[in-house]
Amino acid sequence: MEPYGADDGVHVGSLLFTLVDPTPGNEVAYNRWYERDHLYSGCMVGPWLFANRRWVATRELKDLRFPTGVDAEYAVADPIDAGSYLATYFIHKGHEAEHFAWANKQVFELYANNRGFDERVHAHTSLYFIVGENHRTEDGVPSHMALDHPYQGLVSVHIDRADGVSHPDFAEWFNTTAAPVLFADAADGTAGAVDQVLHWRPIIPKGEEGNAPMKLGTGPGTRQRSMSLLFLTDDPRNQMPLLEQYATLVNDSGLATVRLVAPFIPTIPGTDIYTDQLW
Repeated sequence: MEPYGADDGVHVGSLLFTLVDPTPGNEVAYNRWYERDHLYSGCMVGPWLFANRRWVATRELKDLRFPTGVDAEYAVADPIDAGSYLATYFIHKGHEAEHFAWANKQVFELYANNRGFDERVHAHTSLYFIVGENHRTEDGVPSHMALDHPYQGLVSVHIDRADGVSHPDFAEWFNTTAAPVLFADAADGTAGAVDQVLHWRPIIPKGEEGNAPMKLGTGPGTRQRSMSLLFLTDDPRNQMPLLEQYATLVNDSGLATVRLVAPFIPTIPGTDIYTDQLW
């Protein structure tokens, strides 16, 4: 696939968000299969997918997820501690159809040739398209480089907007009310830990578009679903009060309801670190 010189630059168009658990006893085998084979053969070698990063939620991090008690109809992780490893991938804007056509065929091809891994359970695997971005500083890390920059943490925040509330409505509220809180400097004047926030809406598959050789966990939600990815320069365990403050702002706005706030730290490629800390 030849790149299109007519594109005016590199732009994020969509995201593959795949949250998975290995079955107990297969943690090391799964980690090695995924990062040594599947990350490349099932994703990175495909057309127009240009960046990836893997993240992990240890037992300690999963225990920090909230809110609890979300009805299964609205749950992203069900139960709330489902999903230990998160893989995130960026697909180039304007070329999503080419990548998705390749990816749908490729996954069945790999499984037909015994290059799958059955000892895993998907908690939530969905595609999202980007609908906005916010940055703490105007000349910070560009959004298309977010998965390459050595951020210390990632927090996914899934919400359901109230009936009649569009994403632009929510974005306007976020820009004026939430962003100043999330990007505020610390009390001692040091830079806040939230460096950028990328906003997404789910791609809801039609017909056989979402077919896969395995169950993919909870569905993408409705057209009222939005997700934000918060990229942190600090360990997310240190930022839980800020995340709780943000969730309260969302819920109190009357515009949306928070369904899941989930913190992650990056894996260390080529190692089995964290495989013994999942449960």
